[in-house]
Amino acid sequence: QVQLVESGGGLVQPGESLRISCVASGDIFSIFAMGWHRQAPGKQRELVASITTNGNIDYSDLVKGRFTISRDDAKNTVYLQMNSLNSEDTAVYYCHADRTKGSTTTVRTWGQGTQVTVSS
Repeated sequence: QVQLVESGGGLVQPGESLRISCVASGDIFSIFAMGWHRQAPGKQRELVASITTNGNIDYSDLVKGRFTISRDDAKNTVYLQMNSLNSEDTAVYYCHADRTKGSTTTVRTWGQGTQVTVSS
């Protein structure tokens, strides 16, 4: 099993920055990708950014150039640095981890989420 704990959300004004974190524990050796999704009320959950063990990084067009995903393998932690925040970034941000189970199965684990609110 893998457990994910997000932290760092809060209330910020437009144009400000925030960094959120996701700490993984458990069967971490099987994780091959981690990242962030977000979900606003009444909207679909959408991919924000992801990073794989091979170093491949993917960003949503909505955040590319403003957000940066990074990882600290020693701490089993993935970060999302969010700059130039605007009201459209307001959402619950969920961390995910993808891992192999056995030899043929992929499992996605979700964290509980952290609220990010951008308001003046």
